[in-house]
Formats: sequence, C-alpha cells, structure tokens
Amino acid sequence: MRITKSRIYEIIFEADTPAGKAYDLALLAAISLSVLAVMLDSVAAIQSRHGLLLYRTEWFFTLLFTFEYAVRLWCVEKPARYARSFFGIIDFLGIIPTYLSLVFHGGRFLIAIRFLRMLRIFRVMKLSSYEGEGRMFMQALRASRRRISVFLFAVMTLVVVLGTLMYVIENTVESSNNGFTSIPRSIYWAIVTLTTVGYGDISPVTPLGQALASILMILGYSIIVVPTGIVSVEAARTAITTKHNTQVCPNCLAEGHDDDARFCKYCGSKL
Repeated sequence: MRITKSRIYEIIFEADTPAGKAYDLALLAAISLSVLAVMLDSVAAIQSRHGLLLYRTEWFFTLLFTFEYAVRLWCVEKPARYARSFFGIIDFLGIIPTYLSLVFHGGRFLIAIRFLRMLRIFRVMKLSSYEGEGRMFMQALRASRRRISVFLFAVMTLVVVLGTLMYVIENTVESSNNGFTSIPRSIYWAIVTLTTVGYGDISPVTPLGQALASILMILGYSIIVVPTGIVSVEAARTAITTKHNTQVCPNCLAEGHDDDARFCKYCGSKL
C-alpha cells in the first residue's frame, strides 16, 4: 500500500484518526523515555554503571526525533511557517541540545526541554475543553498586558524607593553588620520582602528599619492579589463556550477550529 504525503500529514498532525492518535501516543512515550534517560544520567551512581547505555539511548532518541522533525517539515505545505510556529520551535529545541553537547559540555542536559512536547497530550487525549481553557487564559493575559505592565512598573518603582530608603536608614548605625551594604543589595531585600519570600539573609537592626520592613511585609500581601484580579476579570470577559476539535489547518497550521468547521477561520483554507 502506497503511503502518500497527505496520508503522512494526517497521521502526524491529526489526533482525531486512529492512526494519528496511535502515532502521537507512541511519540509521547518516546519523549518520556528520552527525558527519563537524561535524568538518570545525571545521577552519579547510575551514570557510573550505565553511562554508556544511557548515552547511546539519548543519541538514539535524538536521531529518531531529528528524522521525525524532518518528516514534519516535508509533509506540510509551508515548512518555514511550521518551523516558526510554537510546536515547530519546541520540536527544534527538543533535538538541538544533544548536538550542542558536542561543543558545550553539559549542554545535553538541556534536553529536558523536550518534555514541552508533552503538551500534545491535550490533543491526543481529546481534552479539547482543556485546550479551550488554555486559549482563554492566553487571551486574558494578552487583554490585560497593559494593566499588568503598569502594575509591574509601579512595583519596580516601589522596591527601588523602599530599598534605597532602607539602605539610608540601616547605614545610620556605624559598624552594623546587617547586610545592607549597597543600594542594589537593599533593593534585592525589598523585592524578597515584598514577594513574601523572606530568605532571612538580610534583615534590618534599627527600630526604624524594622518598622519599614513591617510595612513592606503587610504591603506585600496586599499587592500579590492585584495581578490575579486583573487576569480574572479579563478571563471572565473572554470566556470561550464554543467546542473545538484537534484539526490542524494544512495551510497556516492553526488549531482550535469549531467542530462543524469545514474551512480554516484564520486563512480560509479547506480543512
């Protein structure tokens, strides 16, 4: 039986068909095994006993994924567009670390990036509702990006001012070993305190400094809920109720089409 280019495209890019689902499940299993091999190789006790086997396993999967990436580029109508798409970039990043390890020592451990390809599980397992929720979240982030930018600018201004103020206050005490040795280091303390992390490596010793720190701690609990509220409001406005499937447009490689769609809603090509 002759396998055509369109048939290969359907198997690789469509998760709605039995062959496509089986292919994606096998791909996800291979990705999991390849990442597991790299993780085990970072354990000294395992690496000393099975280092060669794990190294060969890593190269086997890398060559396999390189071939698979080349086939993806071959079967799509516009390879350059796929290479620049989200999954295209993830697929490329999943194979390049092993080749980089030939030049940079330890670069192959970046192969854990390959696990990002597991995002395809939402398509394979027909979790279209989760996919829709993901699109809704991204739309909410894009819609609220200006408000979040203003919020982040205000926070950065606040930590710079309070960090500088704390540096001035704490350095009024001579020979104090409190850690506020510079303004950048004081700003670092302000960021850590405002985010309620509190490493404890730097702490004020003067009463005025401790009072300012208390105000900053309380302020941190108030500020931390602001971006959550901004995104939540936009998420409510951009809620998606339309059901979508896992079809991929052969022309623009867009996903998220309606169940009854016959043409791509982004470029108009036939699905």
